[in-house]
Amino acid sequence: MKKTILTGLRPTGNLHLGHYFGACKNYIKMQDDYDFYLEIADVQALTDNFNHPEKVRFNVFEITKDLLAIGLDPNKVNFFIQSKIPEIAELTVFYSNLVTVSRLERNPTVKSEISQKKELFGANGESITYGFLGYPVSQAADITAFHGELVPVGDDQLPLLEQCREIVRKFNSIYGETLVEPEQVLSSTTRVKGLDGNEKMGKSLGNAIYLVDDAETIHKKVMGAVTDPKKIRKDEPANPDICMVYYYHQLVSPKKQVEKVCQECKLGSRGCVQCKKELIAAMNLFLMPIQERRKYYEQQPEIVQKILDEGTEKARKKASEQMKKVKHAMKIDY
Repeated sequence: MKKTILTGLRPTGNLHLGHYFGACKNYIKMQDDYDFYLEIADVQALTDNFNHPEKVRFNVFEITKDLLAIGLDPNKVNFFIQSKIPEIAELTVFYSNLVTVSRLERNPTVKSEISQKKELFGANGESITYGFLGYPVSQAADITAFHGELVPVGDDQLPLLEQCREIVRKFNSIYGETLVEPEQVLSSTTRVKGLDGNEKMGKSLGNAIYLVDDAETIHKKVMGAVTDPKKIRKDEPANPDICMVYYYHQLVSPKKQVEKVCQECKLGSRGCVQCKKELIAAMNLFLMPIQERRKYYEQQPEIVQKILDEGTEKARKKASEQMKKVKHAMKIDY
């Protein structure tokens, strides 16, 4: 039997290159070999977008179109909406008794995200909500509701998965061996840098290229990308290893082109403007087939709705089976 994979994406905006190379490209490879469940995590998106529910609802469909456009097959991947699986909410309540507040506050991923959301939660996290602090518990429920054995994650998400394993061990120690400890599947590219040189490309950082960006938008973004600050004149040698333009050439340009860019940059025979224009052309070429496939789903929203409905129905059946085992173990299967 195929092992079960569970992964999820928060519908807070369209997918960008960081999502694609950091996670989604790996999903495409795995969809043939596993029982694959892909959660559109609208409940978790509401933990820091609770005052913008219309944004979350809109992006449920936007992100699904993005995922279909990159090549995920709905016949191989079960797309489902988190809020339509009540078993996840039930498990979240049960698991909340198994983890302390201090443990949640120590989670490195949670601490990092609180510090990035100062506008919402205050400079020192003094306005942090119960829901946001507890989202690792919700993620543990996501994974275990589907008997998730493998979870694709980036290195920044490993503390969340470890918290899930802790909850599983605690549950099994009290109620008997019922849940399986999930293992991580790390992508070969765990994190993609932003156009500004930031170690992470992110929606909130304004340094991302989105899969839906048109040619004009890409031109503007790439022309503003960070290059070697020591290179002042066109014919001066530069260091491609600290240049974001070269970094993105490595992601989307042919291998020979990448080698040429690197060599000419070091020799000083390549200007930054020329290099950026070549990257713009390569980026548009790379995104073209994705955007063409996306147009198909944009024109037929009923197909997207059907994919979500059917995937959610399958997910609900699996979660329901798992919940029976959990309630039996907890002696609340009245």
